[in-house]
Amino acid sequence: MSASATSLLNDSVLVVMDIQTGLTASMPMKVLARLQRNTTLLLRAAAALGVSVLASEQSRETMGDLEPDVVRLLPKDARRYQRTGFSLMGSDSFKSDLAASGKRQAVLCGMEAHICVLQTALDLVRAGYETFLVSDAVCSRQRESYEIALARLREGGVVITDAESVLYEWLGDGSHPQLKTLQALIR
Repeated sequence: MSASATSLLNDSVLVVMDIQTGLTASMPMKVLARLQRNTTLLLRAAAALGVSVLASEQSRETMGDLEPDVVRLLPKDARRYQRTGFSLMGSDSFKSDLAASGKRQAVLCGMEAHICVLQTALDLVRAGYETFLVSDAVCSRQRESYEIALARLREGGVVITDAESVLYEWLGDGSHPQLKTLQALIR
């Protein structure tokens, strides 16, 4: 991410994509558990540190609602977007809310890595956003699809990272008042 902790906190938005009941039901249990654990970590860290959160649902009528655990962890001011297009950047309200936020870094988690997450991340890069994909907080039904997506995203200018790295970059310093609280989430 960027140079200082203050700019990271002030310049990041967490984008939680399509963690919906119809999709989670088709994920391998081990993969889903990793996604849930790390998305929970990101959402709790964002709440503790005041990082803005935007959440999306794709084709809600067929893919279902957001998982109840995700909804429970969303900040009260989190914006939610429903769409049928694969890229969240196809949503005019998402694009305008993101632009209005003044944030220039998008941190993405969710599903599926090779479809909606990939298309959104590449569109964010094309639109000039510094884009981070949290590799242990995204998934696909097939391992090969996940791996191909990460390779494509890396080649497309997306920074591949993990949830713990994001958390510590948001903290920025060992003297941060939320350090102990957030470290407890990792252990």
